[in-house]
Amino acid sequence: MSAVRYFLTYTGNKLPLRLVNPLDEDELAHRNTYIRAEYDGQDRLIRCDKVVYGEVELTHRYRYYPDGRLSAAEIVIGDDRHVMIFPEDERAV
Repeated sequence: MSAVRYFLTYTGNKLPLRLVNPLDEDELAHRNTYIRAEYDGQDRLIRCDKVVYGEVELTHRYRYYPDGRLSAAEIVIGDDRHVMIFPEDERAV
């Protein structure tokens, strides 16, 4: 089961993004920009959308290995799509 939460912004440059400043859903009507985040049943971030004036400007989707480490990240900005795969064996190239 997934859960949706809302945030003001994110910090850092590592993946998955570290979302900060939680917002209640009733606070969204007063914001031009916010992040809508979806978490899986293990409370791992699986998707986040940066929403600007009602339109999705940026999307991140994440997949994880069973041990919780990040296995893949997909980043979509407009028409540009970037996919990063993280090897299960960190020694792999």
